[in-house]
Amino acid sequence: MKKIVGIVGNNSTESTNRKLLQYIQKHFQSKADIELIEIRDLPMFNKPSDGKLPSVILEMSEKIEAADGVIISTAEYDHSITSALTNALSWLSFNNFPFVDKPVMIIGASYGLLGASRAQQHLRAIMNAPVIRAMVMPGCEFMMGHSKEAFDEKGELVFPDKVQQLEAYFSDFLQFINVSELIQDRHASNVNEAMKFYREQFEK
Repeated sequence: MKKIVGIVGNNSTESTNRKLLQYIQKHFQSKADIELIEIRDLPMFNKPSDGKLPSVILEMSEKIEAADGVIISTAEYDHSITSALTNALSWLSFNNFPFVDKPVMIIGASYGLLGASRAQQHLRAIMNAPVIRAMVMPGCEFMMGHSKEAFDEKGELVFPDKVQQLEAYFSDFLQFINVSELIQDRHASNVNEAMKFYREQFEK
């Protein structure tokens, strides 16, 4: 069974992106072991002069590195990802590189019609950054619009078309993870390249 980390991409206590990941965690429990990670209590990123990372960041980084894949569910604010998610990714690409070659599935939920579509595109670009270098699954854009009405009191997704779409995308993601495992021969080199870029950027 695959080990997957789900990152709640905002810090709202009423986040529908959290509800979406909780639904995924429950709905696919027979296919994958999914652990959810919160980013709402992370310290604000401020480049440590000694290069040392807070323990909460080290713990999160270790979980991501040990996982077979990562699902990030992002909200959309001002046509972009949330400041909380930006903060988390800044920490997770500073003197640690857990996302290098890591299969990532991007999804999003929003109260409006578009389901965080612009934020998802922005997040794809960020995950391709030289110090992150994730393997984002192509051809997948799961957009959960009208997310306030999407779940019942038991946390079940009430839009049948979205359930069907999500099941197809999750199946594709498991296959994407399998394929990614076959092309890991350059992983050490890719980590070194990310580290080199990090040093050129921060160690000045």
